[in-house]
Amino acid sequence: MKMHNWCRGLDMTYRSWMSIILVFSTWLYADLATAEGYARVVDKRSSQVADMDPKGGVVLEEFVFTEVPFPSCHAATIVEFGNRLICGFFGGTAEREPDVCIWISHKVNGRWTRPAQVASGVQSASLRYPTWNPILFMPRGGDLMLFFKVGPSPSEWWGMLSRSFDGGWTWTEPKPLVDPQMRMLVGPAKNKPIQLPDGTILSPSSREDGTWRVYVEASHDNGRSWTVLAGPLNDPAKTAAIQPTLLAYPDGKIQMLCRSKEGFILQTWSSDGGKTWSAMQRTVLPNPNSGIDAVSLSDGRKLLVYNHA
Repeated sequence: MKMHNWCRGLDMTYRSWMSIILVFSTWLYADLATAEGYARVVDKRSSQVADMDPKGGVVLEEFVFTEVPFPSCHAATIVEFGNRLICGFFGGTAEREPDVCIWISHKVNGRWTRPAQVASGVQSASLRYPTWNPILFMPRGGDLMLFFKVGPSPSEWWGMLSRSFDGGWTWTEPKPLVDPQMRMLVGPAKNKPIQLPDGTILSPSSREDGTWRVYVEASHDNGRSWTVLAGPLNDPAKTAAIQPTLLAYPDGKIQMLCRSKEGFILQTWSSDGGKTWSAMQRTVLPNPNSGIDAVSLSDGRKLLVYNHA
């Protein structure tokens, strides 16, 4: 999934374009399961390694909106709910500005609804913070979840969670994410949680307060309570990593891939449900300190979106 937005002002009314590209490739996939962390793009029609084609596998590209009351948006998230799609993002004057809110749009009968504001960073009548990085997640046997952050900056933000009982049309009052000792948690930093066969939800989290560190937060009760399961998983004196993404494999192993300042995507592996992890290592995939995301398809293939520069 890739989002673009371009903004233009006209008589104080903002006209913005937000494009969504859905990639459900039938023959291109990234093989990320090798222990060395190598990635390759395989053409299943010829069983030969193929050159990366930025349009290969794209089956749909369309606008989510054309007119909205804000000039800037960022950090899009998407989830399937039944037979439709729900898209979320943060939008406002500009990233870090206190008017930045979380917005949601639904694809109904082939068309995207006008984005609706579902959360803000209002703390009181005199204090308001920006919101950041929404993540939509649909757990098995649970309610649709919306994670996001609130705070003046990534070094000071905290995690929030809202739920929807009607497929994303209405949302509960957001609640802070806290551990059993009522310490504030971040929640998923940018990318979706995963749910293990036993129902445990693992949240790929990170902190940026002073140093860059990655963690795993977990819930065993479909998001009603949370704890830090593992971390930090990197030594910030040696490697700087944030915004992890998680991939689960049939043998029970879990792979974490991370944005970094090292020039490469970093990875670590767990074989015990996320409790312990291997030493953080480089993959061969470049990373110019930009966000990544990965997803497991229903047939077992893994897709990774990253900046190959």
